[in-house]
Amino acid sequence: MKQHNAFFALARNEATLNIYLYDEIEGNSTDFWTGEIIESNTSANTIAKQLEDAGNVAEINVFINSYGGDVKEGLGIYSQLQRSSAKVTAYIDGFACSIASVIAMAADKVVMNPTSLMMIHRAWMVAVGNAEELRKAADDLEVIDESIRTAYMNKTGDKMDEETLASLLNAETWLPASKCLELGLCDEISISEEAQAEADEAVEEAKEEAADNALRERLEAMFANI
Repeated sequence: MKQHNAFFALARNEATLNIYLYDEIEGNSTDFWTGEIIESNTSANTIAKQLEDAGNVAEINVFINSYGGDVKEGLGIYSQLQRSSAKVTAYIDGFACSIASVIAMAADKVVMNPTSLMMIHRAWMVAVGNAEELRKAADDLEVIDESIRTAYMNKTGDKMDEETLASLLNAETWLPASKCLELGLCDEISISEEAQAEADEAVEEAKEEAADNALRERLEAMFANI
């Protein structure tokens, strides 16, 4: 069996499992010439095997940088992560688009960087056939859309209503981290330790400057009354 060359890696220690979804979410395929199965590292089947091999870990970290891919595979991964008894944290390292954003919704906590982006849209497919077959394809897409909406709404809670979500999905919307936090699609925006230290230092300097200015104003007012 061939191994699909995807940007995927998995590592674990005794308590934590790290999964990196850094490529298109897709199922297994078959080599046209040899008939050999090409196993995808981002398939629901592969993730299921990795979760089984990891055993009862306490934490699962899912690192995502993906344009999305196969809805069937993505919903399978979503369900597996939701079913896990471990604490699941999704880190959006770059893009979480389409079904990759749905996978993130399975996490107990979604963390984005200030430069991370999420893209959400309605499901689509390529269909051929007669009028009845095309009508059925449209009906099928409506069912898939409902499943996807449920995943988003279960995550956002009362931060976003269904009308707002429907509008965003219809418009195929790109969302920065700040908007995702506002809408409940992520729970935290992280910055590097170095950037955090610089921010803390700037805050302290601002406090000191404000205190100096306040003291100077009091002294000026005092001498003005002498």
